Amino acid sequence: MPRAEGGEAATGAFKELISADLVRLIGRHLDDPAGFEAAVVPRLPALEMKARVEAIRDALLDHLPEEPEARHARLRDMLHPDVRADLKGASDERGIAGWGIWPLSLVVGEHGGAAFEDAMETLRLMTQRSTAEFAIRPLIDADQDRALGIMAGWVEDPSHHVRRLVSEGTRPRLPWGMRLRGLVADPSPVLRLLARLRDDPSDYVRRSVANHLGDVAKDHPALAVEVARDWMRDAPQTRVALLRHALRHPIKGGDADALALFGWGPPRLAPVAVTVDRAVVRMGEEIVVAADLTSTATGPQDLAVDLVLHLVKANGRTAPKVFKGAVLRLGPGETARFARTHRFREVTTRRAHGGRHAVGLRINGVDTPTAAFDLIV
Repeated sequence: MPRAEGGEAATGAFKELISADLVRLIGRHLDDPAGFEAAVVPRLPALEMKARVEAIRDALLDHLPEEPEARHARLRDMLHPDVRADLKGASDERGIAGWGIWPLSLVVGEHGGAAFEDAMETLRLMTQRSTAEFAIRPLIDADQDRALGIMAGWVEDPSHHVRRLVSEGTRPRLPWGMRLRGLVADPSPVLRLLARLRDDPSDYVRRSVANHLGDVAKDHPALAVEVARDWMRDAPQTRVALLRHALRHPIKGGDADALALFGWGPPRLAPVAVTVDRAVVRMGEEIVVAADLTSTATGPQDLAVDLVLHLVKANGRTAPKVFKGAVLRLGPGETARFARTHRFREVTTRRAHGGRHAVGLRINGVDTPTAAFDLIV
């Protein structure tokens, strides 16, 4: 989904970012603006956001040249002349930017493969005015080697939005984007591009690299750890932070190799007793989970401490859910009090079930004994 421009989302419903006014601005660049508007504007009130984008895409295909290169040229002529570093520009009489790029980019990515290089270059220009991370994926899926060869030339592009497209557009499991099956199965073809972007001066780009490597870690954790181990050599702090974010899922899962990269070896602690401040909790209420951690090491040690809730599922069994805790450093014999508050609330992605639950800590990948409580829903 394109990035929101400042203030626009506050003016009304989110779907109104794809508005009749935007349709009219796009229509100004077409030979039959009245026909284009008539094909889209009456339909908008009944459509949600993505359907609005697709309606504009379909109408554009009906009102633009059939030959892909000619179609791309017309679309490039629509682009706003200003390329703003913060991407807060919106479409106006001078051209299309921001959310208006979304349907334009879909025309290119989904229907421009017959003019592959021209389509890729058009998306390179469009991403500087919004984002093409979703539109570029059909082209990558259709001819991965060709697409990656072109994108290899973008890693030194002056625009950090183009450099980010290299890492974000190729993410195997980009949220809300089509899955790149080839890169899910074998992410290695992109790793050399990520290596060239890992120390990019833009935090925006480095964060994308971290998220891409995080996608790799979901399907190929050993490979992601191997890459991280290689990148840790002489790594500046910005790269260390990138890698910690990239390996967050293996770390939360207790992957010993991932934890060891950041100095989190097996914890050396006295027996840990986890407590909860109430035996019964209702939805909407909270519990406080606490434990005293006493080091038995002869030197300082770093501890990554996460909260592990063992939640009752519909079948009556429990399954662990890990929540981020804290990073502590304990000196020899030192004791630190760990305490976290957890509120139980309904979320759309996880239904709560009543019954006997438990909570414990995961310290450097090692789970402690748990404390039990009853949840009433």
